[in-house]
Amino acid sequence: MTKTPRIAVVGSANVDLTTFSDKFPRPGETIFGQKFDLGFGGKGANQAVAARLCGAEVVMVAKLGNDLFGEATVKNFSSLGIDTKHVRIVDGVSSGVAPIFVEPNGQNRIIVVKGANDTLKPADVDAAGEALKHVDTIVLQFEIPMETIAYTVQFAKKNGIRCLVNPAPAQPIDAKQLNAADYFIPNETEAEVITGIPVHSIEDAKKCANALLQQGFRKVILTLGSRGALLASAEGSEVIAPFTVAPVDTTGAGDAFIGSFAVFLGAGFPEKEAVRRANLYAALSTTKVGTQKSFPTHAEFEAEWKKRGNG
Repeated sequence: MTKTPRIAVVGSANVDLTTFSDKFPRPGETIFGQKFDLGFGGKGANQAVAARLCGAEVVMVAKLGNDLFGEATVKNFSSLGIDTKHVRIVDGVSSGVAPIFVEPNGQNRIIVVKGANDTLKPADVDAAGEALKHVDTIVLQFEIPMETIAYTVQFAKKNGIRCLVNPAPAQPIDAKQLNAADYFIPNETEAEVITGIPVHSIEDAKKCANALLQQGFRKVILTLGSRGALLASAEGSEVIAPFTVAPVDTTGAGDAFIGSFAVFLGAGFPEKEAVRRANLYAALSTTKVGTQKSFPTHAEFEAEWKKRGNG
């Protein structure tokens, strides 16, 4: 990298509690499960970890409950070298959790409890203001209150900081609150929820991206999974080709794309190359099971990038 980027993520942190069993229990029934996995998650945390593993300095702004999961999440961030000065512990609410129950056929049932994530407010952004003013890029997602997201977009604009908004999980938006962001980065499902345009083809993706541009967004990147990514602006649109891998688990690939794209932009790579690199980083994350633990390191990424005939 030409320089070490400094990235801030204002967003969510959860703990995923996954239980594997032969069947779901009936009301009032207790059964034995086969396996259990505890993993650190939340889209904000995932994107922060991807950015850190990609080689950036990372500041996390988040809220956690005063419980075992909150303490463990802070330790996880610290062990990775993520700045936790603005990760606050809140009394009276739980940390964000996602109990997940999985049957042998892969069928799952998930209950997300947002907990402390819902208490991340504009005042917390102001409290982290001095740190945020010294970053290259601020990254946002939709697992915290919309008022906080909108406020942070305006904070970034006022202070001349690049801002990426990832509208995940999908929900309708007021584009006027968000279109000061430099990049709006949905996947096909999220783009359809926001525009009402289903994305089944590249032409659909172009129509959808154009609809978002008409809502006032400056640049749109529509991530298309195995079809790559569509980069669109007032100057036109272009599909940035994907990389072929043998996927094992696609969970967290979108977060890998967002976190790494922020790093590659901040490092000074041209926009199209930053997207192309993020395509590879996200693809590599699908070759291992899990979310944060599937993200490649900077060294692993660079080795694969060169192996595929780049740079």
